[in-house]
Amino acid sequence: MNNMLDVLKGLVDHESPSGDKAALDGLAATLAGRFRAIGGSVEVIDNPLGGNHVRARFEGSATLRPALVLGHFDTVWSLGRLAERPFAIEDGRAFGPGVYDMKASLVLAEFALRSLECPLPRAVVVLLTSDEEIGSPTSRRPIEDEAKKCAYVLVLEPPLAGGRLKTARKGVGLFTLTVEGRAAHAGVEPEKGISAIEELAHQIVSLNRLRKPEAGTTINVGLARGGTAPNVVAEEATATIDVRVASLDEGRRIEEAFQALQPILPGARLTVTGRFNRPPMERSPAVADLFERARMIGRSIGLELEEGSTGGGSDGNFTAALGVPTLDGLGVEGAGAHADHEQIRIDSLPERAALLAALLRDLRLENEDF
Repeated sequence: MNNMLDVLKGLVDHESPSGDKAALDGLAATLAGRFRAIGGSVEVIDNPLGGNHVRARFEGSATLRPALVLGHFDTVWSLGRLAERPFAIEDGRAFGPGVYDMKASLVLAEFALRSLECPLPRAVVVLLTSDEEIGSPTSRRPIEDEAKKCAYVLVLEPPLAGGRLKTARKGVGLFTLTVEGRAAHAGVEPEKGISAIEELAHQIVSLNRLRKPEAGTTINVGLARGGTAPNVVAEEATATIDVRVASLDEGRRIEEAFQALQPILPGARLTVTGRFNRPPMERSPAVADLFERARMIGRSIGLELEEGSTGGGSDGNFTAALGVPTLDGLGVEGAGAHADHEQIRIDSLPERAALLAALLRDLRLENEDF
């Protein structure tokens, strides 16, 4: 246990905000060295547009397709935050920026693989990326390319409350609506103007009608701005809209509705940009089957696994959308992701490492030989 905590402290102490290439590349090199030291064939994937990524392969039987273990090492915390909230241990919990999301998961991946006897029942590929917290703009392609070669994907994101695994996640979209009106003096000749703010208000009402809570579809106009001065009819206004959907069908419905928006005020013009940056992770039969098999393996080591869904997205959304069976939320139990009180339960570290090791050793799909 102490060794795991020492490694965890070293990872937390190495700050790695998503936008700092130098910090990310330094941590990528550290992780590459650690996985190389336990027998992995390691490649640092050069990324000129951001932090480098790390791929480690551990060889196993060629009769079974590999397993993909997916994680990330970037955090939402800026450089210097560690000085304000340094790594600390108190009452059976470890605290620090990024400790829960998801540097503790990097530790359990290493120690799970350390515990397995070689040769492995199947090859295991560990892919650790540097930009998950900002939507995975440079890592999506290598994630998808690797997943297509694998039998299943195990995602080391934090679990739901109580350690529940994640078998469904919503897809995430970010859209911007820009309204172009016509400026005019609000007191002298307002009739010559077209208020972009008024048009935007009409559109926001229309957008909110697209919500479908019973289907899991949420729409939130989180930012709205426009105009230049109180005595000027606003010439331009914009809104930034967060959309979450539980199914691909709902995602298509929303995209079509955004493209079909029409102005209410004569002469106003609308422009919509944006897209879904993560498709939904749907609880497909393949995902459900993977969970059931994982649940039985969990019982064999004394764990009673449960499942759930969440409105947030992860890199597991990409792999599940490809049809590759994906199980998410296999990380360490804790609380406070992205918050000042971010923490893990220390006794969850060896427990979840044991679970990951058992899955990598024993998990088979229906069409594979036991």
